[in-house]
Amino acid sequence: MDRRSFLKTSAIGGAAAASTSLAAPAYAQGNRTLTMVTSVPHGFAVFDDAAVHFNELVAAMSDGTLTIDKKAAGELVGAFEVFDAVTAGQADCYHSAEYYFLGQHPGYAFYTAVPFGGTAQELTAWYLHGGGQELHDELGQIFGLKSFLCGNTTVQPGGWFREPINSAEDLQGLKFRMPGLGGRALSNTGASVQNVPGGEIYQALASGSIDGAEWIGPYADERLGFQEICKYYYTAGFHEPGSALAVAFNLDVYEDLSPAHKAIVEHAAVATSSWNTAQSNANNGAALARIQSAGVNIETFSDDIWESFGAAAKTAMDEFAGDPLYDQIRESFEISLKSSSEWLSRSEGEYTRQRDRVLNG
Repeated sequence: MDRRSFLKTSAIGGAAAASTSLAAPAYAQGNRTLTMVTSVPHGFAVFDDAAVHFNELVAAMSDGTLTIDKKAAGELVGAFEVFDAVTAGQADCYHSAEYYFLGQHPGYAFYTAVPFGGTAQELTAWYLHGGGQELHDELGQIFGLKSFLCGNTTVQPGGWFREPINSAEDLQGLKFRMPGLGGRALSNTGASVQNVPGGEIYQALASGSIDGAEWIGPYADERLGFQEICKYYYTAGFHEPGSALAVAFNLDVYEDLSPAHKAIVEHAAVATSSWNTAQSNANNGAALARIQSAGVNIETFSDDIWESFGAAAKTAMDEFAGDPLYDQIRESFEISLKSSSEWLSRSEGEYTRQRDRVLNG
């Protein structure tokens, strides 16, 4: 029995059977509406904004002949259940961060972020021009999906803490929210890592069930009110230097789209990634200033903590070595990252260093 057949008869597929009307896209007077499930509540800054923007672009570019009905986390399925809902055919597509789905395949980590991985620019270079998209397709074939990167939240901060982190020893036993391979790496430092859905982080912090958390960045984090609870905010993290979001279609649904509609969703996804990256970069600076003025201490990790992160990250990345597709994706990613990083550090990196030196002394 293949993966898709298994999912359709699994407990998850059975639990979703009450929503079988979603299995076939809705049609009305020649138009088509797809059902999208997402991993965050409606209105979540940056993350949900990307889904909204993508859906609006699809509707506009198709002149209303293709529309998407977005369901927030918990409306049809839970935040972390969207993958199985789409592979089982109970929803037409999802919008999510694919490192939530390491349990399906560890290769999905590279389509959000990996520790000490690529910035938004570097990840996009690999995806569009270094073979990343083709490997995404190969990964999706296993599960009956057609996926596209569809958003990028840019570099994610080290996170929110109740107490300062002065040395690597302060990470021991720390209950901290961090998903993906970054979370696996952090657990290697002695922290107790929790994978809490975005819509539940504030309550987990407020109740004390976690000691700290990372989310997206100052603009999104401020909207959720984390500054009301935690007074130490570390602005650079090792875990997600350029976090992509993705839209994934049930492969049968995607193949049933017209050539024009296929082109529309592909280009709407690329445009959404560019728009979402700019959104974060345009808003994070002002939001950080407001957070600081509210009494939050803005911090950076010490070098010894960064070195601890580096050793922990290597262990986490090597954990899945030996899986042929994981190894192929990792090799492709690392070759592209080395090439783009060398150029960007010599060009843009040197320029910004000199600009800051000349203008600011």
